[in-house]
Amino acid sequence: MPTSAPSRPVAPAGLNHLVINVRDMAETHRFWTEMLGFTQVGEYRPRPDAGPARKMQFYSADHDGKLSHHDIAFMEVPGLPAPAADGTLVSAIGHIAIALPDREAWLRQLAYLQAHGVKFERRVEHGMTHSLYIRDPNGYTVELLYELPRAVWEGDIQAALNHYVALPTEGEGALQDNADNVPVFA
Repeated sequence: MPTSAPSRPVAPAGLNHLVINVRDMAETHRFWTEMLGFTQVGEYRPRPDAGPARKMQFYSADHDGKLSHHDIAFMEVPGLPAPAADGTLVSAIGHIAIALPDREAWLRQLAYLQAHGVKFERRVEHGMTHSLYIRDPNGYTVELLYELPRAVWEGDIQAALNHYVALPTEGEGALQDNADNVPVFA
């Protein structure tokens, strides 16, 4: 059943996670775990058929004694320029993830964006979210998502982080979502 496009954008539930490009993963890991207290919950393990991939690690803050699938992730980008002496930084943002309140709001937002001519770059079923990737006018990648129930991904965060199903980015197929048969990572 197609979702009709609303006349206004759907208000997000909040920022879900941030992915930041870094020069040195080991140095970054030490700082974010030893200095800021985050916990590493997983790392990206590329599929053999995916071609070359950059090293990526995922971290969670403490959420009332529980870990999330990730609040922040780091992607190692060799050769990334260091900040200038005055602290000026060349953009190191991998993407910005924005959570919609629920599946229905997310589907309405996809319909709104498509109706307004926003190009969908990627549609993905991750193990912990269903996501759409678009670009803002500055070229930053923005991920719009809704989070799957905690019971789906918390049993094996590593497997959920590496689950990836690519979906259509154009037409009606880009507005469909598989809410049935969602894998549970135990």
